[in-house]
Amino acid sequence: MSLFEISVLVVLAALGWLWFDSLKARELALRAAREACAADGFMLLDDTVAIASLKPARNDDGRLLLQRSYDFEYSDTGNNRITGGIVLLGHRIVMLNVGSREGSNVYTLH
Repeated sequence: MSLFEISVLVVLAALGWLWFDSLKARELALRAAREACAADGFMLLDDTVAIASLKPARNDDGRLLLQRSYDFEYSDTGNNRITGGIVLLGHRIVMLNVGSREGSNVYTLH
């Protein structure tokens, strides 16, 4: 095997890992959005979350992880759309934003 072929295999393996890791993180964010909306009596619209950003960040121990931000829409009346958000550092939720327009609930977890 040439160096080029090995490099291609390493890049493909890294992309495969990123894809599977992102699916796992998205499922975690979706579950958290569902639970937060249900706890506050809101409706999660479209039953999905959308990636808003992906960047490297350090956790409290200084370890480099991927920080993913997800947006989702929910409704408090059924006639409107309000944007909420979730931030994951690795596979840990560090911020969840859901609440009514008047008093938005931002949960920061450490």
